Amino acid sequence: MDLSGLLSSLSLDTLLVIGLYLALAGTYLVAVPLALYWWMHKRWYVMGKIERTAIYGMVFLFFPGLILFAPFLNLRMAGQGKTA
Repeated sequence: MDLSGLLSSLSLDTLLVIGLYLALAGTYLVAVPLALYWWMHKRWYVMGKIERTAIYGMVFLFFPGLILFAPFLNLRMAGQGKTA
């Protein structure tokens, strides 16, 4: 049975549930972690105590997605230029 035959045999409710699970997984593993990385990169040195605590909580909550992107992101500070 090919993919089109499998999809035509599934009910609309099943397809909606599968789509919802994929949307939730994409949000949890891709969208929110990338937004969180962006926020941390922009605000790291100017965050207050409450904002930093909230960010640490979000890092704990979205840890699997952050781990997926960690090898590809560099959050180190920019250097001072070339040294002699």
